[in-house]
Amino acid sequence: MGLWWCIPRSLVVVAAAHALFLIVCALCVSQALGVKTSQQPHGHVSHPFIWPLPEKFTFGNESLSVDPALSLTGNGAASPIVLAAFDRYKGIVFKHASGFGLLRTLRTFYDVAKLNITVHSNTEELQLGVDESYSLFVSKAKEHSVAGEVTIEANTVFGALRGLETFSQLCSFDYTTKTVQIYKAPWSIRDKPRFAYRGLMLDTSRHYLPIDVIKQIIESMSYAKLNVLHWHIIDKESFPLEIPTYPNLWKGSYTKWERYTVEDAYEIVNFSKMRGINVMAEVDVPGHAESWGIGYPDLWPSPSCREPLDVSKKFTFDVLSGILTDMRKIFPFELFHLGGDEVNTDCWSNSSQVTEWLRNHHMTAKDAYQYFVLKAQDIALSKNWIPVNWEETFNTFPTKLHPQTVVHNWLGPGVCPKVVAKGFRCIFSNQGVWYLDHLDVPWDVVYTAEPLEGIQKVSEQKLVLGGEVCMWGETADTSDVQQTIWPRAAAAAERLWSPRDSTSAGNINLTALPRLQYFRCLLNRRGVPAAPVTNFYARTAPIGSGSCFEQ
Repeated sequence: MGLWWCIPRSLVVVAAAHALFLIVCALCVSQALGVKTSQQPHGHVSHPFIWPLPEKFTFGNESLSVDPALSLTGNGAASPIVLAAFDRYKGIVFKHASGFGLLRTLRTFYDVAKLNITVHSNTEELQLGVDESYSLFVSKAKEHSVAGEVTIEANTVFGALRGLETFSQLCSFDYTTKTVQIYKAPWSIRDKPRFAYRGLMLDTSRHYLPIDVIKQIIESMSYAKLNVLHWHIIDKESFPLEIPTYPNLWKGSYTKWERYTVEDAYEIVNFSKMRGINVMAEVDVPGHAESWGIGYPDLWPSPSCREPLDVSKKFTFDVLSGILTDMRKIFPFELFHLGGDEVNTDCWSNSSQVTEWLRNHHMTAKDAYQYFVLKAQDIALSKNWIPVNWEETFNTFPTKLHPQTVVHNWLGPGVCPKVVAKGFRCIFSNQGVWYLDHLDVPWDVVYTAEPLEGIQKVSEQKLVLGGEVCMWGETADTSDVQQTIWPRAAAAAERLWSPRDSTSAGNINLTALPRLQYFRCLLNRRGVPAAPVTNFYARTAPIGSGSCFEQ
């Protein structure tokens, strides 16, 4: 990736022209919660300002006022997860209405006073493929004295969470009447995700991110209906996580103030679950592990040759097993990432005790790479985890991987078709389109990337779990990580949630861009420092003054 310190004047001119074009376009877009497009030759399709776009929806042309004392009814109120989410969203929707009592004295009747949430299952277990479908209905008031109704129905509490997010996006504060309004009522929305796995990878090894920042990112993920935080906790640069079985490992942290305790990790997992988000941890082996040896130097092949981890020692696998045993107590998600990428075996070939071990075991260094990955898989499987590995493992020894292996694409396009053809499951993260540290990838390239590209058989398409955008941390820390993630991560989020035909047809500058700009402004209003949508380089400041919706 490139680090851009300045932008050529020619690009500024182009950007300014593009911004002017968008301003003109914005003037043509209705200010209500709908935008007309002509995707179909025999009529118009209306797209609401909801992100990601629901699977099916209809709406009308009425406006309903919402009571700032909105109450929760239905059996969903008995769920701590739903009740906590209702309180969060109520705070978001009515943030302008801090004086509830004053507002109620100014207005005696509201069209919507209750939100009814019905959940059809008592289970609150969060795993891959949990039912996140929901239905959302907003009925109009029958007469002045009879309020309208808002109902969310879902099979699980996690579907109810997705419905609450959509409900919050339907609500808009009217600055003239100083009331919250639902425009374009009545609404009927039936929605479910396209893919089970919709992730964001966060790297906390290259730069330490404080717990509060991670929680802010998780919160913002829920706004875009992402459901997996892939926590790349450890890498060669630092080992910030506490491992009680091997307490010297986090001596590999940058400083003693840049660490995560066991309690911190528990907090992240529990905070995520309350928002319907799984946490998939990663321990990348045998490469990317130099930091392990700060606390336990015997893990290095030699003091001058520090990675990959020493394949010849039982101690190496004892430590790995100890790490996974401790982490299994924290991370309940069924997937666990074992890395396996970018393994340069020269260190093994140049270390006398390793070369002797290779000779005694009739192995080449390449054989030892396979041996290490498969042994790590066995350890994970023994702890009831499904192993996830970066694609190099599949590219090098596909027939040897455990049949349950999930292969994580990153190097380029065309990998998932090969993976699913061999019967493995795949996660799509092609670095050319979904690596957020590639700052010169604009939103539309992220948006149009398709995880099922080149996969025709339905049986093979089902093996693609979904995908994730990756926020590698070499050039992102607390000062700029969120504006590097957003709004481009939202472009991938809609690709992973919404039906393929509704996100691929027509001119996305007319159908998607106005909605993404609206969503970016929604993120800003909710305190998320999302960068302007149409800047060519991620996290670049606006090119000039203007509305949030035009940048």
